Amino acid sequence: MPDDELLSSGEFSRRSRLSPKALRLYEQQGLLLPDEVDTANRYRRYRADRLNDARLIVWLRRLDMPLGEVATVLRAPVARRAELLAAYWEAVEARFAAQRHLAGHVRDLLSGGRQGGYAMSHTVLTREVPAQTVLTEQRHVTPEELPAWIGAAMTRLYGAAAAASGAVAPAFVVYHGEVNHDSDGPVEVCLPVDPKTADSIDAAMREEPAHREAYVRITKAQVMFPQILSAFEAVAGWLHDQNLPSAGAPREVYFTDFMAAGPDDEVCDIAFPM
Repeated sequence: MPDDELLSSGEFSRRSRLSPKALRLYEQQGLLLPDEVDTANRYRRYRADRLNDARLIVWLRRLDMPLGEVATVLRAPVARRAELLAAYWEAVEARFAAQRHLAGHVRDLLSGGRQGGYAMSHTVLTREVPAQTVLTEQRHVTPEELPAWIGAAMTRLYGAAAAASGAVAPAFVVYHGEVNHDSDGPVEVCLPVDPKTADSIDAAMREEPAHREAYVRITKAQVMFPQILSAFEAVAGWLHDQNLPSAGAPREVYFTDFMAAGPDDEVCDIAFPM
């Protein structure tokens, strides 16, 4: 069959194994537009060479690829499509690995372990934290948005602080609420600055009160979700065992250059005010 031969929507549906409903959906999404539409009766026709894209859509959807990512693959040059699929599947496998890790933890909890058995390797320390003037950004955020937003917010705050004397202590991220598929925080990124020069900085700011906090130190690899949950649970469990109520929202304190660090380098403290 010549590649430029026009097929009716019914024939195209049969050969592509896409239902008429799917063809309408993919047309609405801009994934598979008809090559010809009869203005009088709205009949749709597709070139025969579009069957390759139609079959590709079928396979990508069987991999649970979202329609938006399917569109990205279809728009890409043919030489890049395999690369895009590989990146998508790498992300899928990483998500499955994280879920497997979390499922093991929940299974341990259901078996009677308060901390799921994997928070016990952390050593909990305490320290005094002085009052601080901090630049701040706060937002309700989904789990998918969280890592990129934290990085972008820190970049903005460090940029704002550079107009004065820069940061005077490590940046930290405060979780005023849970961040999961049912809750969106809010989350606050804070950067301590010199109060003497704070008035010259064009950014929102507040006073962080002095407090004592319990914390554990973790590596860059341990910052990844859900591994980081063990650090939060270690501190929460320690506070419970010491009969010490938490006096504030938990936080992540980033005391070194996260991007430059290796997987085994210590980069972050998980801390609870008390």
